[in-house]
This record gives sequence, structure tokens and C-alpha cells, in this order.
Amino acid sequence: MEVESARVTTAEAASPLRKTISVASIAAGIQFGWALQLSLLTPYVQLLGIPHKWSSLIWLCGPVSGMIVQPIVGYHSDNCTSRFGRRKPFIAAGAVLVAFAVFLIGYAADFGQLMGDPKEGIKTRAILFFVVGFWILDIANNTLQGPCRALLADLSGSDHKKTRTANAFFSFFMAVGNVLGYAAGSYTNLFHVFPFTETKSCDVYCANLKTCFFISIALLLVVTIIALSYVKEKPWSPEQGKTADGGEITDANDKPTKTLFFLEIFTALKNLERPMWILLMVTALNWLAWFPFLLFDTDWMGKEVYGGTSGGTAEQLRVYDNGVRAGSLGLMLNAIVLGITSLAIETLARWVGGVQKLWGIVNFVLAICLAMTVLVTKLAEAHRRNDVIMTGDGHLLPPPSGIKAGGLAIFTILGIPLAITFSVPFALASMFCKTSGSNSSAGQGLSLGVLNLAIVVPQMVVSLLGGPFDALFGGGNLPAFVFGAVAAAVSATVAITMLPSPPGPPGVSTKPVAGGFH
Repeated sequence: MEVESARVTTAEAASPLRKTISVASIAAGIQFGWALQLSLLTPYVQLLGIPHKWSSLIWLCGPVSGMIVQPIVGYHSDNCTSRFGRRKPFIAAGAVLVAFAVFLIGYAADFGQLMGDPKEGIKTRAILFFVVGFWILDIANNTLQGPCRALLADLSGSDHKKTRTANAFFSFFMAVGNVLGYAAGSYTNLFHVFPFTETKSCDVYCANLKTCFFISIALLLVVTIIALSYVKEKPWSPEQGKTADGGEITDANDKPTKTLFFLEIFTALKNLERPMWILLMVTALNWLAWFPFLLFDTDWMGKEVYGGTSGGTAEQLRVYDNGVRAGSLGLMLNAIVLGITSLAIETLARWVGGVQKLWGIVNFVLAICLAMTVLVTKLAEAHRRNDVIMTGDGHLLPPPSGIKAGGLAIFTILGIPLAITFSVPFALASMFCKTSGSNSSAGQGLSLGVLNLAIVVPQMVVSLLGGPFDALFGGGNLPAFVFGAVAAAVSATVAITMLPSPPGPPGVSTKPVAGGFH
């Protein structure tokens, strides 16, 4: 106990809380850009002329880079001997790559026109610039996020309380980034901040997107520069697990291993016990339910609820844009509820009799909300058929306030199950791992890596099949949402009936580990 206390004291003295907060604040910059991707990019790719049924393929980069790039970057950052430290070079490189990629995406339409794209129809060259920029952006996000989390773990050392605090601050700044991103996405006249963003090839919607991205770049670079300037990371030496100046690494488990990551993942899958397999099944079904809505939620508000279209007349485009903005407002409300719910997970779990039951209940909430998108859509369509929807001067009217409130209510309520999805699976994976008899630190890392496969594989399925599946049933977003509702209901049933209770002595509180997806 004295040795452990000495380690904790040393770790706390070497990395005070303000350093942890400084590094965790980078999550706000990362999540600001991610929120913009979720709220604005699917409509933007359709403005460039990509058909709805193929737009989901653009999102294939997220799971591919999450499955490949992040483990590779993590492995090399563990073994980096740069004089600037193990993690800081990758964080700096990731931030610069994000800035470059966002610039490329924002000016895709302008670059396309310079190279001969037509003003109407499919803008092939702009799409090429966008796709390249988007893939670079997701690669950069994974290059940045993995080492950032690793640096937080390094600063925490072997102090479990400090580790929980670091995760809490990272989650808090994720929520801050979400709120800022969705708020920026919902503000129609933000382009007036940078008037030069509106060009002949870039309309008001495109100009707003550019402006949001400029703000995103500024926020990310500012918090990254502050964190990297303030936190001094000691260079690492491979000899006997020492830093370059001869200091001992705080946690012996931080010493890098030469075992290939993918070999470790294969071994972990081979040795999984039944509780972990059930957890993977519930997680995969859960994310099959989430991804259709996360990818097309603002598009649903613009098309099905508001009745606009990204490829119609100027008036239809204006209505579609208003719907997308309303969807961004819904996402901001969702982020607020997500943050509040995250603070109450342990209390809610005690009320319902365990985290596995809580996860099952909120998955039923997810299923109901996804099913309710059908009701809101049908009410909006009935209004457009039966009521006056156009003013005397030819402007299309928005849906009634009740229909808009119904759509926003779905966004808001979904913040509750999303908070559980971002926390409970990661906590259960960690707790199941502790009972398997493996080393707790390495085992937890492997278990979370395996759990990530249950997240990225469903995302790849939705990205590849979501658009064609919608087209098979006549187009629109409802077919994928209904499929998601069914997957959520099955996930809830399996969680309640098959998922075992988390291990551990009664009365011991295990804080949930925050997580996200890319």
C-alpha cells in the first residue's frame, strides 16, 4: 500500500489537474468538427449532386479509419522516441491535418468550378475534392483522438481516481464541442462573419458550412497549441522502459510491447468468454439502430418533415435548408440532454436494478423514438396534401409548430439513450475483463479494442447498404429508421434477458467509462 501511495503521489505531483483539463479540452475542438459532420455534411454532399442512396458511402471512412488508423497510430505513439514526447507529435500532426482537410471540404465547390464543373447537376470535380478531404479529415481525427486519450492516461499514471477524472473532463469537453457545433450549424446567417465565403459556386448554405469549419479550425488549433505548450511530455527511451532523461515510467504497463496489435485483437477474440460475446451482440445491434439516424437525421428534417429537397427549385432548397437548420437545433438539444444524463447514469442504474437493465430500457426508448419518425413524417405529408402550404408570393410555408415540436422532441429524447450508449458498454467491457483473470490494464485495453469492432462493423454495414436499402423501399430515410427501430428493440430484449449483471462486490460503484465513435 505504501508503494502504491507513493506512485499515486508522484503521478499527482508530476501532472496536476490543470494539465489534465488542458489536454482534455482538445476534445471540444475534435467534437466541434464531428458535430458539424453529423449535422451538415450529408445535406452538403447532396447539394454537390451525390444521390441520396450513395451519400452514405462517404461515411465509410469513419469505421475504416477507426479500425485501422487509430490502432496503428497508437502502436507507433507507444514507441515514439521524439524529443517532444510520445504523444505530442501525433496530436500536433492530427490537428494540422484536420485544418487542411476542413479547408479542402469547405472549398470543394469552388475548386470544382475552377476546374470546369457545371453550375447545376452532378459536380464531379467538387465531389472528388470533397471525398479526398473527408477521408483525410477522418484519418486526421483518428490520428488526433487516439494519442490525446493516451496522453491523458499517461498523465493519470496508476491513480484510478485521476483516470476517472480525466475521462470525465474528456466527456465534458465532448459535450461542449457538440453544443457549439450544433449551435453553429443551426444559425442561418453565420456566413456574415466571413462574407468572402459566399461565392458564385458556393451559396448561402455552403458559405455557412465554410464559416462553421473556419471556427472549428480556430477552436481546435487554439486548444491544441495551449495544451501542447503547457504540458511538457518527457521523451521516451526503449531501454528498460525509461524516459530519455533517465526517469522511470510511472506505470510498468505503459512499456510498449512488440506484439502486433491485430494479433492481440485476434487472440482476444479467440479467448472471449460468454458475457463478452453477449455484450458485443447487444452493442452491434445497438449501433445498427443508431447509425441510420445519426447519418440522416438533419436530412430527414429537411426532406420528410419540412418537405424540401436538395435538388429541386430554389424555393424547395430554401425549405430544405430551414429543415436542416432545425435538425441542427435538435442535435444541440440532444447534446445538452446527453450531458445531463451522463451525470445521472449511476443513479438511474440503481433505480432500475442494474446497468444492463438500464441499457435495455433506453434501447426500447430508442426503438420508440425511431418508430415515431414515421408518425411525424406522415403528419407532415398529410399537412402538405390537405392544407395551404404556399403564400401568395410563392413561398413554401414551414410545417405547423406541432409537427416541428414533434421532430425536435425526438432529437431531444434520444439524448438519454445516447448517453447510455456512450458509457455503459465501455464500463461493462472493462468489468467483464477484470473477471477473466488477465492483466487488468492490458486486458481492459484489449477488451475496449474488441468492443470497438462491434461499433465500426455495424457502421460499415449501414454505410454500404443504407442508401440502397432506402431506395429499395422507394427512397427517403424512413426505411432505414424503421430497420433501426427493430434493431433497437432486439438489442433491448437481449440486454435485459441475456446480458449478465456486471461483476464485482455488492455496493462497489464503478464509474462508467465515456466513449464515442469515429
